[in-house]
Amino acid sequence: MARGKSGRRKTYEAKISSLKQFMKSIFYKADSRGHADHGWLKSWHSFSFGSYYNPDRMQFGALRVLNDDNVSAGMGFGKHPHDNMEIISIPLEGDLEHQDSTGTQQVIRAGDIQVMSAGSGIQHSEKNKNQDQPVKFLQIWVIPNKLNVAPRYDQQTFSKEQKQNKFATIIAPVGSPEGVTIYQDAWFSLGKLDKGTQINYEWHMQENGVYAFVLEGDVSINDAALNRRDGLGVTESTKLEIKANSEAELLLMEVPMM
Repeated sequence: MARGKSGRRKTYEAKISSLKQFMKSIFYKADSRGHADHGWLKSWHSFSFGSYYNPDRMQFGALRVLNDDNVSAGMGFGKHPHDNMEIISIPLEGDLEHQDSTGTQQVIRAGDIQVMSAGSGIQHSEKNKNQDQPVKFLQIWVIPNKLNVAPRYDQQTFSKEQKQNKFATIIAPVGSPEGVTIYQDAWFSLGKLDKGTQINYEWHMQENGVYAFVLEGDVSINDAALNRRDGLGVTESTKLEIKANSEAELLLMEVPMM
């Protein structure tokens, strides 16, 4: 006799419960990150970067860099080269001016998502456009799955409504119909959650891992309590169970585990 819906549901729940038992996770408190203070630039590093080196924090799969940057008014990074890296900028406050050797000149603001595929080689600069306030943004590097592509630039704006009590896909693989695209089987999702909101996130690819980064507020993820700027990496699972313990903003980065 064929099983009914209730029987299939129980089997599914048992499978998820089993997967949760075997999942692996890493938990990084916000104050355990590396920190660099250059006067005009204050940066917190989730993974080894620049003068901060921690052999236990080199990367999370294809996620190589997660920098939390604060740039003083009128200051910025002069023109410098990159190659074979997917570079993602997410402004949190203020206005960030971008220029690169492809001729692109843009300003990105909170709500915008910027991607630069460095590919075969590109030079760019980033500057705080304002003279009266800092700019705060995340700089994220993802190792690509395709090398020496023609350098490219893209950006999109996402409204508050797209992220309210749900996850908006802001980054996706090249060819995807949603999000700003990169050369990697990676998906980034951003959500702004009201207190008490419960929401699940399911993997796009089972072999991937997900690194969750709390931008604001307090959340529980698979029963782990996270606060502002805490990070949690989860592998060998297929689902995150998320609850907002306060108003919260959460970035999820699903990447291949290299």
